[in-house]
Amino acid sequence: MSVPGIVQSTLDGEEIAARVSLGSDDELFITPTRTIVYRADGLLSDESADEFPHDADRLTISEGRRKTKFTLEYALDGERSFTVPGGKTDDVLHPVLAGVLTGNGITDPGETVVKTYRFSELTLIITSDRLVKHIGGAVWDGDYEEYHFGDVTNLDFEDGSVATQIVLTADGRPQRIKAPNEQANDLRERLKRALFDYHDVGSLEELNEAVGEDEESTASEGAVDFGGGVDPLDADPPEPDDHDVSTEPTTGTGSTDPLASDSRDDTATADTGSATARAAGSDSQSTQSTSGAASATDDRAPDRDGTADVAEAETGSVFEAADTNASPAGDAVAADSEPDGATVTAETDPELLERLDALEAAVDRQSELIERQQQTIEQLIAELRQGR
Repeated sequence: MSVPGIVQSTLDGEEIAARVSLGSDDELFITPTRTIVYRADGLLSDESADEFPHDADRLTISEGRRKTKFTLEYALDGERSFTVPGGKTDDVLHPVLAGVLTGNGITDPGETVVKTYRFSELTLIITSDRLVKHIGGAVWDGDYEEYHFGDVTNLDFEDGSVATQIVLTADGRPQRIKAPNEQANDLRERLKRALFDYHDVGSLEELNEAVGEDEESTASEGAVDFGGGVDPLDADPPEPDDHDVSTEPTTGTGSTDPLASDSRDDTATADTGSATARAAGSDSQSTQSTSGAASATDDRAPDRDGTADVAEAETGSVFEAADTNASPAGDAVAADSEPDGATVTAETDPELLERLDALEAAVDRQSELIERQQQTIEQLIAELRQGR
């Protein structure tokens, strides 16, 4: 992959040790003495190449939801910073931190940085020759500790339910480093491999045998006994005591007295019987007793001739005639309300067609404009996410 001309002109003969893509055409270049942040020509900025020397006294990172800010502090120039996309944080931190260690003379020529770990405010850096530890808000500054592999006399690991303790004995003093279990296995393997390669051994037993002291391992003597520790939270707590819940009886709006109901039913029946009796007396034009009025509620009132069957037949005939007469009328209304689509034709208006063509052309132009605006917005979003 070719190097942009503006970056090539700032190298001054140095070789590029690493390069990290920041999205689109933006890139980060690492040389032995500096970090070069290249920004391609875009909507928010012109093409540029900013240099950040590695002889910084302090390196701090501030992570946001979308972007991460790297700040290098210098004795004379003060603070200088650059931003990268949040997803590129670890890819950028590793080579930049390796350059800062080299620029401050912590690592020797030819020494490589294997891996960088960050556990809250603890930073661990494994190189091919040493382990560097820093505690604090900064990723690195002058308050660091280092353990050279040539001084290591024992290595041990103590597994826990949440974290793993690395017991590294250097110069006869055990150093305990706690790492969360999610990353402890990776840290364990990389640290063992770096120590194995440095001492040319193939296992942890061989390492401790090659570098260990004659007396009992100091790391084993100084092992911390965690004991039972804090009792874990009861995963099955007792259920709360049951309490009697008194529920107020639901009171209906009507009376529940059966006598009252029967009284109302009797009254309603008597009223209905009286009305029926009067109707029957009017139709039959005869005087009937109270008992006759009651029987009128069950039987159909006879007509003038006294034959109920004839009345029923006539009534049925009237209903049937009504139904027969209603059907044709309904069909006529339905027929009148349905338009005849086959016979309706619209006249072609030339002026209307011309206006429709003009409207379609305007819609096409608007669509093209919206598409170009969308592309511009997407480019702006991409540049903002790249840390510009």
